[in-house]
Amino acid sequence: MLGEKIGEERGKVIGQRVLAPEGGRPRIEVTIQTTGKLLGVEYQETATYVSTPGPGNALFGEGEAVMMTKDGDALSWKGIGSGKPTGRGQASSWRGSVCFRNLPQKFNRLAGVACVFEHECDENGNVETKLYEWK
Repeated sequence: MLGEKIGEERGKVIGQRVLAPEGGRPRIEVTIQTTGKLLGVEYQETATYVSTPGPGNALFGEGEAVMMTKDGDALSWKGIGSGKPTGRGQASSWRGSVCFRNLPQKFNRLAGVACVFEHECDENGNVETKLYEWK
């Protein structure tokens, strides 16, 4: 069951890199930088994920991120998701899940909790993500 919204962020794609194909499928590495709030705490994030196209115009991705709060606390997440192109260029829409690691005490509520996300990227590389607790 989808729980409460626990975070939201906005930012921009800052880099892309073509990787060697795997299983005959091309792969693209994407790095984004965002700012947002998680459980009411402001942070800056750098995330990198690898996107692989699949059958039926589908996309599969997996990635990791580091988040730094204004107080200097660091936390990280690892996630997977699936998506689809929504327009030209980088435009895509993603849904998936993340699990947080290396949690400072103020984020202990997220220990052992799977979170789900909605992630949108427009054709100019602007991104917006909403994060929900999965109960």
